[in-house]
Amino acid sequence: MGVLLGTAVQLQQPALPGWPVHAAVLACALALLGLAVWRRLPAGGRAALALSGAAALAWALCGLRALTFMAGSLAPALQGQDVVVTGIVAAMPQPREDGLRLRLAPESALLAGRAVALPSLIDLSWYATGWSGEDAAPVPSVRAGERWRLTVRLKSPHGARNPHGFDYELWLWEQGVQATGYVRSGARNPAPERLGATWQHPVEQMRQGVRDAILRRLAGGEEDAARRRAAGVVAALVTGDQRAIDRADWDVFRITGVAHLMSISGLHITLFAWLASAAVQWLWRRSARLCLGVPAPHAALLGGVALAGAYALFSGWGVPAQRTVLMLACVALLRLSGRRWPWPQVWLLACAAVLLADPWAMLQAGFWLSFVAVGVLFATDMRANNQANTTAGGRFLSLLREQWVVTLALSPLTLLLFGQVSVVSLLANLLAIPWTTLVVLPLALGGVLWPVLWHAAAASVSLLGLWLQWLAAWPWAQLTLPVAPLWAGAAAVCGGVLLALRLPWRLRLLGLPLLLPALAWQPARPAPGQFDVLALDIGQGQAVLVRTAQHSLLYDTGPRYSGTADAGERVVVPLLQALGERLDLVVLSHGDSDHTGGASAVLRRQPQARLLGAPGASSAPLPPGVVPQPCLAGQRWQWDGVEFAVLHPFAPAVQVDGARAPISNARSCVVRVQAQPAQSGRSGGAALLTGDIERAQEQALLAASAPLAADLLLVPHHGSKTSSSDAFIAAVRPSAALVQAGWRNRFGHPAAEVAQRYRAHGVPLAQTPVCGAAAWASDTRTVRCERSASRRYWHHRLDDEPPG
Repeated sequence: MGVLLGTAVQLQQPALPGWPVHAAVLACALALLGLAVWRRLPAGGRAALALSGAAALAWALCGLRALTFMAGSLAPALQGQDVVVTGIVAAMPQPREDGLRLRLAPESALLAGRAVALPSLIDLSWYATGWSGEDAAPVPSVRAGERWRLTVRLKSPHGARNPHGFDYELWLWEQGVQATGYVRSGARNPAPERLGATWQHPVEQMRQGVRDAILRRLAGGEEDAARRRAAGVVAALVTGDQRAIDRADWDVFRITGVAHLMSISGLHITLFAWLASAAVQWLWRRSARLCLGVPAPHAALLGGVALAGAYALFSGWGVPAQRTVLMLACVALLRLSGRRWPWPQVWLLACAAVLLADPWAMLQAGFWLSFVAVGVLFATDMRANNQANTTAGGRFLSLLREQWVVTLALSPLTLLLFGQVSVVSLLANLLAIPWTTLVVLPLALGGVLWPVLWHAAAASVSLLGLWLQWLAAWPWAQLTLPVAPLWAGAAAVCGGVLLALRLPWRLRLLGLPLLLPALAWQPARPAPGQFDVLALDIGQGQAVLVRTAQHSLLYDTGPRYSGTADAGERVVVPLLQALGERLDLVVLSHGDSDHTGGASAVLRRQPQARLLGAPGASSAPLPPGVVPQPCLAGQRWQWDGVEFAVLHPFAPAVQVDGARAPISNARSCVVRVQAQPAQSGRSGGAALLTGDIERAQEQALLAASAPLAADLLLVPHHGSKTSSSDAFIAAVRPSAALVQAGWRNRFGHPAAEVAQRYRAHGVPLAQTPVCGAAAWASDTRTVRCERSASRRYWHHRLDDEPPG
């Protein structure tokens, strides 16, 4: 328990103390643990000392590891520079539609002919098409273990920071990656050079060979789309490459609650360990000499854990696999030592072992899902129940009850972590668990020795897919609720566990009231007559959520990142789900893809929303049959006492002829939002959303005497040099301005002279790369930065770095 507490406290720190503090805490921890074994102290005192010492030890060790890791970070002077790096491909590359993603272990690096130090691991994108307008050659075949000389441009890891969003920087931290970037392969740069193959990273070389063989054998033809999609699942089960699974299949797995089966999960490692242990024991008993040296059960335990570790290593040594191997090793060591600890002690020992090996696993949903599931199964005595049922019918009933108990206990936790839970997961897993673990997985693994079995595995995956797609199509197959606060979620988890325990029903029913706060939770909304604004952190693009007491408006939907990924699917839709928002109106300011790239994903998930778009915005990728209402100056409406007014484009802009691209910005839909005056007599707060208007449109608004005054200004055109004129800023007179742009974007937004112009007018400028998602409310009129509010020590500190 002490390890869990110490780790939890360490992971909440926005910044790390220095080495002396951690060294002092480590010394105190060792002293406390030394006193804890002094038998002259009472038992209660020794237990308290042991708990305190373990907590201090975990805190100090985690901090020392973090400080050591941070010492190898990318030097600020190397950001954005062209560095010639020679290194080894450390993991099997990930093909993408726009090129390749690879992980490189640098051996040496040169900046302008001078040797420089780089982090031990860097992630690189190698684009098949031009980047920043430069010509680029096709991406060659790259294999793990090869040595390459590349010209790269690097930056420190930087991810979007949104409420309830994915922590990309933490994910890279756990992977050991301290820099990201891309390969400079244009004609103006030295050509990438393959220097030869090496013996290094042999496991990754084998993984890549097996993955490519699976995909080549099963997905070679274009005529069978179902088989190609099944090939991705087979490759994921064998090699742990989850990116091989089609996005549509992931949606089905998520809705039906079987996503945990389609990767190298703890269940797969445990099954493999059990099969390996049985095989080792059977072979060991064939030799009397071996049995005299080491008893067969002991050999089976050691062999099962060792082979499970080998399988986990081959599958990529992911965090779930690491957790499972450590848990199995703890249980095996206890059995070999002859100790019979109560299950809570075994459970806590496994938790402590996992956190000592990887403290940051505590922040992953999988850690809590796996350990809560194991703890509930221990607490409900499933093992004894299964051993008591020796008939086929009894074992089936035991399996049914076990799945019911796990589903009941984990549903509140799933709601707390993801804001959604599969209603059909019990039905889906009843077939999917035995089918995947007893049919698909053995066939997929057997294909490594006899590739013909991969065809049978793919056919089995396709059959399972039919069942899952049928379940996913059910109405209300998935329950989506706003993400509850920690206290409500923790109460719901306790309620779910209480309902699952083997207790009298009168006691179990006490868990129902504990579920109610999380099920009925609704996030706070603005008061009538007021509104709030949330500018999302979506990279180089724009997406702004405006909420009143009972209505919501989304102004732009973010960029399209690639042919299969956009801000709508990755950022906007999850945020709307977490907040429990039902959009009334989506406004597309104009047709540029950095403003409309996520429109299709948002409108598919929010079909009730009306669409308002400037002339030309209808060219954005929209769901079939969705046509935007034209956005024209003069349109007005009121929600909950809040006034909305469209100030631009003027009617003549509709008649502009010619190519769309040069005039797209000129058609931007400008919306002004005005709150009611406060009871104290203070004027109501106002916000001005400007899209990508430029100086000409700013002058047109000034000439038309448009009501531009606002407390919050969404800076036009991301802070481009072609916008934010002095006259426009003076007319708006904002008390705060927001820039939505990408970190180190190739356009240089916001331009230095534009930022200086706002400073000269005394206007604070908040930028999403530095601020993260920026929240503003009409009653308080202050900007809240998500990156500052939820800062942790592994997050990239941008305050003192230039954005360009």
